[in-house]
Amino acid sequence: MTELETPKLDIQSAKRICESVEANVGKVIQGKELEIRRALSCWIAGGHVLLEDVPGTGKTMLARALARSVNTHTKRIQFTPDLMPNDIIGSSVYQRDKGAFQFIPGPIFTNVLMADELNRATPRTQSALLQAMAEGLCTAENQTYTLPSIFFVIATQNPVEQHGTFPLPEAQLDRFLIRLSLGYPDFNTEKKIIVSQLINHPIDSLEPVCSEADWRGVRELMKTIEVSEGILNYAMGLVNATRQDQRLTLGCSPRATLALIRLGQAFAVMSGENFVKPDFIKKLAPSVMEHRLILSPKSRMERIRESNIVSEILARMPVPIS
Repeated sequence: MTELETPKLDIQSAKRICESVEANVGKVIQGKELEIRRALSCWIAGGHVLLEDVPGTGKTMLARALARSVNTHTKRIQFTPDLMPNDIIGSSVYQRDKGAFQFIPGPIFTNVLMADELNRATPRTQSALLQAMAEGLCTAENQTYTLPSIFFVIATQNPVEQHGTFPLPEAQLDRFLIRLSLGYPDFNTEKKIIVSQLINHPIDSLEPVCSEADWRGVRELMKTIEVSEGILNYAMGLVNATRQDQRLTLGCSPRATLALIRLGQAFAVMSGENFVKPDFIKKLAPSVMEHRLILSPKSRMERIRESNIVSEILARMPVPIS
């Protein structure tokens, strides 16, 4: 797949593109403005999202709405225990007319990949996504392929039903820039959702609001956003505090610090700012840090939650002025 030249955007142009995509997705995913904003910032930052939620809360619709808003390709994989790595990556098939094997790309060769119920697949199959998520590359038949520059994975797992599932290993969880939960809508929002879908689903009439080239331009601009030493020290301090906490067996890795900084830059672009504000880091920290923590056996027995630990760290960590 050849990519067109990436336009050079200024901060206000990038902000308008982000606002249009955000508003467009909001037509389908109603009442979840912060979650949409976090998912978009993750895509801008070049990361991937783990959606942990019960069925029927709009996880698949979020992926479709994002892809359609940017006028790009999306594919969906339903993960099951019998799914094999080749079902994701692709495999070589003998072509009788050519007298040779030809590699047939799998669904991973797309721009937006919906990995539905990822924890239902075996660890071997789950690991097929690792290289793609970490490096934007895919190796098959001793050949390495480059995935599109805006490659984005939205993986889901059901936190309630655990029968027949395989928990995601720490190495895989760490590859997800953020973990989100859409949750149930409130009463009035749910009523609007039901009324809007009585005849047709809003996704059916959703039109693109920007191009792939525009979106690449937004992502390129993100790299120029200023990160002050105070912001860097703040992010590092939050991450380091998890490594000192006795309630945890494992704290956040340096990848979490990088995730906080990149997401802060993405949030700045969406807000029309040329620099990362401390408030951006504080808002994003729970989504970045909680899924990277491993509680000690004692903490699990005492029913301590990762979210409580992150909240305590945020409450006691001094916020820089700039």
